[in-house]
Amino acid sequence: MRIVKPSRVREHARSHPDAASSLLAWLRIAQKANWHNIQDVRRELPSADGVEVASGRIVTVFNIGGNKYRLIVSIHYRWSMIYVLRFLRHDDYDRNNWKESL
Repeated sequence: MRIVKPSRVREHARSHPDAASSLLAWLRIAQKANWHNIQDVRRELPSADGVEVASGRIVTVFNIGGNKYRLIVSIHYRWSMIYVLRFLRHDDYDRNNWKESL
């Protein structure tokens, strides 16, 4: 898969050292992946969840750093592209405010 702006993931890794190894592992896995649907994603990363946001679109959410953070991405399977949308602490994710802006 092609990650649009993988530098965003690396920036999050630098600013959150406790999540760095998980973020960089996710990046390596995602770049090598050939996912066609959420089931393919879950075969490699079982904690991945599809979540509907305010726009009606589905984003994919990954648990990062021992469930301390959430990485929210938009996966365009048809074009093999992943857009990194948000990186949130678990408590910020639980507030669900992020859904309104996507």
